[in-house]
Amino acid sequence: MKAKQRHDRIVAMVAEQGRASVDVLAELLGASRETIRRDLTVLSDRALIRKVHGGAVPWKAPGEDPFAARMEKNRAAKLRIGRAAAGLFAAGDSLLVDTGSTTIYFAEALAEISGLTVITNARKVADAVAGGSGGSEAYLLGGRYLREAEQVVGPMAVEQIQRFSADHAVLTVGAINAAARFMDYNAEEAYVARAMIESARLTTVLVDSSKFERSALFEVAEAGRVDRIVTDAPPPAALASALAEASVEIIIA
Repeated sequence: MKAKQRHDRIVAMVAEQGRASVDVLAELLGASRETIRRDLTVLSDRALIRKVHGGAVPWKAPGEDPFAARMEKNRAAKLRIGRAAAGLFAAGDSLLVDTGSTTIYFAEALAEISGLTVITNARKVADAVAGGSGGSEAYLLGGRYLREAEQVVGPMAVEQIQRFSADHAVLTVGAINAAARFMDYNAEEAYVARAMIESARLTTVLVDSSKFERSALFEVAEAGRVDRIVTDAPPPAALASALAEASVEIIIA
């Protein structure tokens, strides 16, 4: 197993279990204890886990607002973004859609379009699409259930995502930093988003302008992995330049 694969598995297992010992990680990943200890040092230095005596625990960092508050924050902008983004898709498209306040508003607009196939880890996204007038198909992934945002995460969800080959990934993020890196506050949500990018032909990120030139702990993607963003206002000049250099299309709702 390559180092990157081990690192991804370690971060996912630590997030899923709350704590993972060196011995257990070594056995599950087929690596020596010394290799696992070096991996934990690397991941701790990158703030992806916190190395403790005998193993690792999740990195604790400041997060986003509670999900209910996020649904109301910048609601008008998110509604515009959701409607504009829905207009980018048509019958026959398959979409991987992650959890987020903006993707829920997007799903509500998308529900009017027929002939779509939507795969998601978010119960509210699946419910909006399946219950919409368009009658499109919705597939809800399985995994560890997080009640606050009504989403599933963890290795089981990621493994299911990897079995798909979709036309599009449609994602939200917690921040786009000054270097045009797409970031999130939650490790498990970031891993789900990264898996969706890997399993889709094109990636669209829905992000309101309050997320521009902000920082979060976990990287979802470099700008080169994103094809377009849909937002409510133009990014600041430096960020717009970095996105343009990476050939990211900017759509203003």
